[in-house]
Amino acid sequence: MVQKAKILLVDDRPENLLALEAILSALDQTLVRASSGEEALKALLTDDFAVILLDVQMPGMDGFETAAHIKRRERTRDIPIIFLTAINHGPHHTFRGYAAGAVDYISKPFDPWVLRAKVSVFVELYMKNCQLREQAALLRLQLEGGGKGAAGGSKEPSGGILAELSARLAAVEEQAEALSKQLDDDSADAAAVATAAHLERKLTGLRRALDALEPGTGGPASVPLQN
Repeated sequence: MVQKAKILLVDDRPENLLALEAILSALDQTLVRASSGEEALKALLTDDFAVILLDVQMPGMDGFETAAHIKRRERTRDIPIIFLTAINHGPHHTFRGYAAGAVDYISKPFDPWVLRAKVSVFVELYMKNCQLREQAALLRLQLEGGGKGAAGGSKEPSGGILAELSARLAAVEEQAEALSKQLDDDSADAAAVATAAHLERKLTGLRRALDALEPGTGGPASVPLQN
């Protein structure tokens, strides 16, 4: 069963949170509410999120300050942030949003379809990265155990395990390629394109490491594995 991604919705107005939930419910992911910047930071302490939708105008800690705290934390600094605002003070205000670490800045009222499409891209990237981490963990176990045999001797990695790893990795590669083509066709945000490119580079490194485990390729001792 595929685990759902979590999306953090941050807004001090309950009606706005309800509207966001209605728009994003079609994505069939886990939507988490936060009514303040402080509440959002608390949620980020324990849960992993694919993307954060963050209102700019909030009493107390506003969206810019909340984003600054998120970007300072090692655990959360790479989570994409989409700013939502009901006001538009021109280019300077928008620049402040991007300077705070946002990947997008959307003024209300916004097109529900556009917002849903943008969020879905980051959800897909998050899910692919989760799959990639799982494959990397399996491969790392194989690399660590592949050179350890009985009485200190060496043994070749199991062909069945290699075949399973290769099949799983191929599925992730196919999905990542389709997502990259979608981003190219849609002229997506630069941040999404860059994240997809990084994912493809990691997939390439993992495929090379897996191929090196095949019999006759020198074994796992010479294989560099990226984290």
